[in-house]
Amino acid sequence: MQTRRRFLTICAALPVALAAHRAEAAPLSVHRGQAMGAAITLHLRHPEGARLAALALAEIERLERLFSLHRIDSALVRLNAAGRLDAPPPEMLEILSLCNAVHRASGGRFDPTVQPLWATLAHAHARGQPADAAQIARARAYVGWQRVSVTPAAITLGPGMALTLNGVAQGYVADRVAAMLRAEGLVLGLIDTGEIAAIGAGWPVRIEDGPRLSLGDEALATSGLFGTVMDRDGRQGHILSPDGADGAAPWARVSIAAPRAAVADALSTAACLMPDAAQLARLVAQFPKARVAHVGT
Repeated sequence: MQTRRRFLTICAALPVALAAHRAEAAPLSVHRGQAMGAAITLHLRHPEGARLAALALAEIERLERLFSLHRIDSALVRLNAAGRLDAPPPEMLEILSLCNAVHRASGGRFDPTVQPLWATLAHAHARGQPADAAQIARARAYVGWQRVSVTPAAITLGPGMALTLNGVAQGYVADRVAAMLRAEGLVLGLIDTGEIAAIGAGWPVRIEDGPRLSLGDEALATSGLFGTVMDRDGRQGHILSPDGADGAAPWARVSIAAPRAAVADALSTAACLMPDAAQLARLVAQFPKARVAHVGT
């Protein structure tokens, strides 16, 4: 499987844009890390940038121990293995609440229970050939958000089920880091976890094959059907529909801006499964101040 592709870039004009913030005398510092299968970059304008970056990277590491599918000790991996997670952490309850909201708003197209299907397709392509119809049918039998129970006491899955949070977790991590840094006094910064959360105004961001935007206290996320592919020919994308309508959308990628990066992330993922522009517009309209920033073909 290829590394997840980046659709958003920080513009070269960044230092010029930041020069306008004369009230912020501190220099801009840039800090890098890795989590959730993506490179992370923090642009911080604060006299204690190094200290804030250390706090942010520690928080990212903590959240990865909750949401990662690649760490055997993560809460998500333990939930998938046992089918139950008692006394789930509040962050897990919050992110699953958002998943439920986007699932309903998208008419069920956004569904974190597609993980068994994803695993079946990925393993088959790793062996050199696509999964056959019987394998796909068996995997789809384990897909169904309605069989997930989420309460403060426990999260439970139906037999054979598993969750993926890859369509929302990077945005959620960006939100949590932004909230932490604001509490530490940061008034100008940008958190890039693959999805972007801006603190303060004047952050120039370019969408691949799309417009340049200036973000201010807003988040931006882009998802593409083939941002990650499972096969060598690049025909099997990573965004999967529970009903098998993968690739039905008339666009290749969608960028969503919203007050929260988790919302933008989940909506951009769901947008790749919406069959037409009218249904995409209805999806986004259900989330206050969310908007379609760009549609790429």
